[in-house]
Order: sequence, then structure tokens, then C-alpha cells
Amino acid sequence: MTKKIVVVHDMMQKGYQYELTEPVGKNFAPLFTPDLTPKEMLQLGVFGGKYMTDCKKEFPADWYVGVKLCHERHDPTLNYFGVNASQPLKVWKAKGWIHSCDPRGWFQWYCRYYMGRRMPEEDAWQIRRWRAIRRHITQIKNNCAKGDAMCRPRQRQAVLHWGYDSRTI
Repeated sequence: MTKKIVVVHDMMQKGYQYELTEPVGKNFAPLFTPDLTPKEMLQLGVFGGKYMTDCKKEFPADWYVGVKLCHERHDPTLNYFGVNASQPLKVWKAKGWIHSCDPRGWFQWYCRYYMGRRMPEEDAWQIRRWRAIRRHITQIKNNCAKGDAMCRPRQRQAVLHWGYDSRTI
């Protein structure tokens, strides 16, 4: 694979560069097996349509085809389950969940990882965080009838934000 350098110019990063060293959507860490691709997540409806609206140049154009976006604000009605399951970025920062390379958080990391960027320490940390979300899947399974998508919609939306297909739980 020919390595490629990506240069980012968006509202949160100016001139940030990273190298793609793996094929798109391939060679994930063995314990990292998300149900959904970033494209599928965007098309289902995540982050109130606001997340990464200024990042279209960084990622494939087809990721945004048919996606409901809201450039002005976070709109929970655009989420798959129609509810707000997000915390403000300031909360993420206060909890230490933001790495300087990915100032928008986990989903930005996942998009870049999916595209082929690898950063071993950061990747291991984010994958541990992703795996920890399974506790919410357990809560849904323990408290909802299988296929009852209206049971715990906020928790289902949050799980969807992490690449788990909560529609099938």
C-alpha cells in the first residue's frame, strides 16, 4: 500500500497531518470489531447531525450522501432514536477523553482509524474505551425485550455513537 499524508484544515484543526498506513476499513486490532462503519453511523443518524459538519474534505464524499446534518446546532431529532445521547465537548475535555490529535473525540479517532491511520498508544486507549461501552449493551439486554427499539432509546443512541448496532439488541 502506498502511504498517504492527510492534511486537515477544519474549524478545530489547522494544518494537522497524519499518515495513512493501512488500507481503508482493514487491518483493525483483533479486539476492535465495531458493527458499523463511520459511513453507516453517519447515515443512521448520530451526534444530532452536528458532529464533523466541517470535515467533509477529510473523509470520502459518499460518507455524507443522504446524511441529515445541522450546521447550526446539535439537533437530537436527527439521531436514529430521535433523542439526545451526547454530552458537550467541554465535559469530554474535563474527563480527559480528548486526545490532542482528535479534538472531537472517539468518533473522529474512529473515522481516521477506519481510513488507515495508526497510532499504537492512542489506538489501544480508544479501543479500551470502545470495549467498555459493552456494559450499556448488557443493560439493554437485561432490561428490554429483544427487538424493542423503544426501550431505553437514549442508551441505544449512545451505544450507536460507539459503532455498536443497537437496533439489533
